[in-house]
Amino acid sequence: MSRRPDLRGARLLRGPVLDPSADLTGRVRLRGLPCGERLHYRVSVESLDRHGVRSEPLVGSFATAPGAHGRRGVRFVWTGDIAGQGWGIAPDFGGMRIFQAMRAVRPDFFLCSGDTVYADGPLAETVTLPDGRIWRNLVTPEKSKVAETLAEYRGQFAYNLLDEHLRAFVAEVPQVNQWDDHEVTNNWYPGEVLTDARYTEQRVDVLAARARQAFGEWLPVPAGGPLYRKLSYGPLLDVFVLDMRTYKDPNDGNTYADPKRGLLGREQRDWLVQELKRSRATWKVIANDLPIGLVVPDGSAQEGVAQGDPGAPAGRELEFAEVLGAAHRAGVTGIVFLTADVHYTAAHHYDPARAAVADFTPFWEFVSGPAHAGAFGPNALDGTFGPKAVYVNAPPRANMSPAEGFQHFGEVAIDGESGAFTVHLRDRDGVSLWTTTLPAPGR
Repeated sequence: MSRRPDLRGARLLRGPVLDPSADLTGRVRLRGLPCGERLHYRVSVESLDRHGVRSEPLVGSFATAPGAHGRRGVRFVWTGDIAGQGWGIAPDFGGMRIFQAMRAVRPDFFLCSGDTVYADGPLAETVTLPDGRIWRNLVTPEKSKVAETLAEYRGQFAYNLLDEHLRAFVAEVPQVNQWDDHEVTNNWYPGEVLTDARYTEQRVDVLAARARQAFGEWLPVPAGGPLYRKLSYGPLLDVFVLDMRTYKDPNDGNTYADPKRGLLGREQRDWLVQELKRSRATWKVIANDLPIGLVVPDGSAQEGVAQGDPGAPAGRELEFAEVLGAAHRAGVTGIVFLTADVHYTAAHHYDPARAAVADFTPFWEFVSGPAHAGAFGPNALDGTFGPKAVYVNAPPRANMSPAEGFQHFGEVAIDGESGAFTVHLRDRDGVSLWTTTLPAPGR
C-alpha cells in the first residue's frame, strides 16, 4: 500500500490464511492511516504449499476519512436493492451499469441501505420483456433456488461480484453496509416460521444465522457484536447505521401501544439517542433500511415503521417518536435520514406543523434505489410525522426491469467551507433528476 499510484515505497501487509472455513474470504485491519488522503494498493494471494507462488494481483485505491479537525468536503453515494425480482447480471444489457455511474462521481464512500443481495430471489436464465426483448441472466447454482444453506447464502455475494462494474466500484470505494430483509428472506423477523414451500428449512432464526455469517464474510461489516454503529467522517459528518432486523418485532397491524416493542430494541434505541446527543458533527445522517413515513405492507400486516393511520404515534412509530423527541429536547440539529427498500426514489420533508405529534425538529428523509432490481411504487405516506413528498420518481407499473429504467442512486456532497449539504437523486446513468441544498444548521 502506498500514497503513490505506482506503489513506489509501498508498505507490505500480510493478511490471514484464506481457507474454506470462511469461504476463502479474509480481512486485514489497517491502522495508523493518514487522514484525508487517497491510498493505492495491490493485493495478491500466496500459495501455502509453494512458497513464492502468487496469484495475479488486484489493484485499487481508496480515500481515507478527514481528521477530526479537517474541514475537507465529503462526497458519498447511497442506494440499495441489488439483483432482485429476477433481474440478475445480464451482459447483453450492460450488467449492473449503475455502479459505473456511481464510480464516476468519485465518492469518498458508498452506503448500501440494505438488500445487498436477494437470497430469496432465484434467477431464471431468460425473461421476456414487455417489448419482446429477451433478458438473459448469468445464473449460478446458488442463484437457481432460494438460499437455505451457508454455502447458498455465501453464493449470493459471490454472484454479485461477477459483475465487472461492481468489481471496479468496490476496488476504489469504501463500503458501509447494512442488512434488510432479502439477505435472509422476504420481510423476515426473529422467531418467524415460514410457510413458503420452497424452503426445507423454515425456521427463520436458523436461516438468519447462516445469512449473517455470509454477510460478515463477504462484506466489510463488524465481524462480531451489533451491526448498528456510528462512523465519524471528520467534523462535518457522523453516520448512524441502524439494524432494523435483528431486534424486530413480528409483523402485525402495527397499532399496539407497547413501548417495549419495535424495530430497534431498547438497547439500540438508547444507543442512538445517546450518540446523537454526543455528536458534534455538523450533519448526523441516520441510515435506516426501512423508511420512516412510507407504508410498507406485508400482506395484511405491516413490515415497516408506519401503518397508514395519520393519528398519534402507534406501534413501531412509538420508538421513532421517542428518538426524535429526545433529540429535539436536547437541541440536536442536522439530522437527515437516508433509506432505500421501496424501489423508487423520493424526497420527503417532515414537519411538526403538519404532524400529529409536535415534539420533534423538522427533518428530511431521502429515498433511493433500486440499484439493480425491479422498480415499484410509489407507496402511501403516513401522516403521523407530517411528511410531504417533495419529489417522487416511480415507475408506471410494478417490477419494471433495469432495462426499462427507474434505477436510482443518491449523492450527498457536503461543502468543506460552508457545511452545506447538497443532495442529488440520480438515475442509473448518473443524470440528476432532482436536487436540493440544505444550509448547515445555524448558518
